[in-house]
Amino acid sequence: MAPPIHPAARIGHVHLKVADLERAIGFYSGVLGFELQQRYGTAAAFLSAGGYHHHIGLNTWESRGATPPPPGHTGLYHTAFLYPDRAELGDAIARVLKAGIALDGAADHGVSEAVYLRDPDGNGVELYRDRPEAEWPRDAQGNLEMRNSPLDIPALLAERRA
Repeated sequence: MAPPIHPAARIGHVHLKVADLERAIGFYSGVLGFELQQRYGTAAAFLSAGGYHHHIGLNTWESRGATPPPPGHTGLYHTAFLYPDRAELGDAIARVLKAGIALDGAADHGVSEAVYLRDPDGNGVELYRDRPEAEWPRDAQGNLEMRNSPLDIPALLAERRA
């Protein structure tokens, strides 16, 4: 067995094949609020939060006009975007709902609160915030006990920033 990865390693970005670049930019920038950092003509774009070079890559190199993979096939389940607190998560949910995008689900996992939806290409998207580690539910032996409880979306919306 290989030794564990360094604990500071993180997923740096996701790069998605999309059918329509403008539509994808409209979702990730226009709805979720990521900033466009760079474009490669009509074939690719890179977006981020806070001016980073990119958290999201979008391209049509092999997928212009394509359809999503059918259910029951392998592929990316979802991309998860971590928000710093409940207010920012509430703001993100409000943006999604204002754009008329349906939620696929919402859950309180004990360690986090999350909503699930689809981007215009059918890719799964999770918007979530973590609870502080000291609040994570644990059993008597100290093992993590994640759950899948209902999420109070109106309460999150009430906490969003003005």
